[in-house]
Amino acid sequence: MTKSRTREHHLSTQEAGTLMRRATYAAVAVAILLIGLKAAAYQATGSVSMLGTLLDSVLDASASLVNLFAVHFALQPADEEHRFGHGKAEALAGLGQAIFVFASAVFILVQASRHLLNPEPITQSLMGIGVIMVTIFLTIGLVLFQRYVVARTNSLAIEADSLHYKGDLLMNFTVLVAFVLAGYADLAWADAVFALFIAAFLARSAWLIVKGALHQLMDQEISDGDRESIKEIAVAWPGSKGIHDLRTRASGADLFIQFHLELDPTLSLLEAHRIADGLEKKLIQTFSASEVLIHQDPVGVEKISEFQRS
Repeated sequence: MTKSRTREHHLSTQEAGTLMRRATYAAVAVAILLIGLKAAAYQATGSVSMLGTLLDSVLDASASLVNLFAVHFALQPADEEHRFGHGKAEALAGLGQAIFVFASAVFILVQASRHLLNPEPITQSLMGIGVIMVTIFLTIGLVLFQRYVVARTNSLAIEADSLHYKGDLLMNFTVLVAFVLAGYADLAWADAVFALFIAAFLARSAWLIVKGALHQLMDQEISDGDRESIKEIAVAWPGSKGIHDLRTRASGADLFIQFHLELDPTLSLLEAHRIADGLEKKLIQTFSASEVLIHQDPVGVEKISEFQRS
């Protein structure tokens, strides 16, 4: 099931692009800052859980940089060679991010297994806890901003990037518990055990990113709820006698809607155009960043064609 694409407030393509760019800049800045903090903490503590979250931040920074360039490319207007725009660059970036995330899961799994067989005590637990608390604070702020941007733009690239940092929140809370248990309860094995849970969570996150990217690349229909909304608006529009052959697909933040609009066969061409044009504007207001293509059919034309063929 795909998510809803309706908006409380209509955003222009330029406004959506500005929000998406700001989200990519914020993600890169936060990831670089966290790398510095976690590297210092890992050097001091030797914690494999800290190593796991450090590596994840390195991969997050790499993925966010890829995302930054992908979003910039995806926001380029349609040209002669890309009539439907460049929105699918977001899905391709999502696949690239999934590779980063899965690679980090495998590395953490290997390191955690080694430390589980040969537990090592954690030093400087207080420093590690302090770094994790700062990390949690910064990550919560970034995730809230990314959630706002996704809600306004439906950007798959920003959503995939946000998934990394939501995973970081769970990961950092896990590392916090591991530090307390290993540093103050003398349970050295807890560090490796929690790292294994982190690896499993990252692997699941990678699959979710791949799934969302493939849906866009394979032109999956939008949610059933949004399709029903389109039908309701079109059927209730003045002059409409119904619709058929509704097709939808998403490309990055852009949504493409096309269908056949059934009209009274006695209408003039000018009146039919007026009705279809008004309906098109209504759908664009309801579904931001959408492109609507309406083919006008005389009502009952399908039955007439079937009768002539029989």
